[in-house]
Amino acid sequence: MLRELCPNVVDGYLPAWIRNLAYRLVLLQRPDEPSLMREAADSLYMHGPDWDDIAADLRRQADALDSR
Repeated sequence: MLRELCPNVVDGYLPAWIRNLAYRLVLLQRPDEPSLMREAADSLYMHGPDWDDIAADLRRQADALDSR
């Protein structure tokens, strides 16, 4: 659903706060999916420097899962 409603990271049919909440809920259901973590990180990077630390942490977690 997220990929259909927000085909691009910058724009989409969902407001940013709903998109980020949806990524949080999906990551709770699929915590070991690196590609989804990277999508969530990309979405967070679009909201400015306040979220960069969390986005970088998501990328690190995704890289750690890939290296298993």
